[in-house]
Amino acid sequence: MNISLGPNQKITARWDGFEVTTDQPASQGGERSAPSPFELFLVSLATCTSYYVLNFCRAREIPTDDVKVVQRLIMSEDGKQEKAIEMEIILPPEFPQKYEKAVVRAANMCHVKKAILNPPEMTLSARRA
Repeated sequence: MNISLGPNQKITARWDGFEVTTDQPASQGGERSAPSPFELFLVSLATCTSYYVLNFCRAREIPTDDVKVVQRLIMSEDGKQEKAIEMEIILPPEFPQKYEKAVVRAANMCHVKKAILNPPEMTLSARRA
């Protein structure tokens, strides 16, 4: 993955033919023209979880039109620290009851969540070009 430092607070990541740009809110000197890196982290967690819900339903030929995944970020009382990330799968009334616990187990297979709960070692270094 290659990262380019752009104008103002924009940062662009390029890898495998994809390009993702982040920005910061105006309060941090950005233009809010793109999600912040932390927002992309939340998006990756929610979309990964949703992917497993989708595949669970498709494998059982359960319609997904009215299945939703909702994510909430719970902040500390002073609003400065993330306390929890709550995710909820909203199932329509016709969703088979026998699969309610199983769809949650499937959603918990999300690789992003697993990496948070069992983090890989991360290193950071600097070198001259």
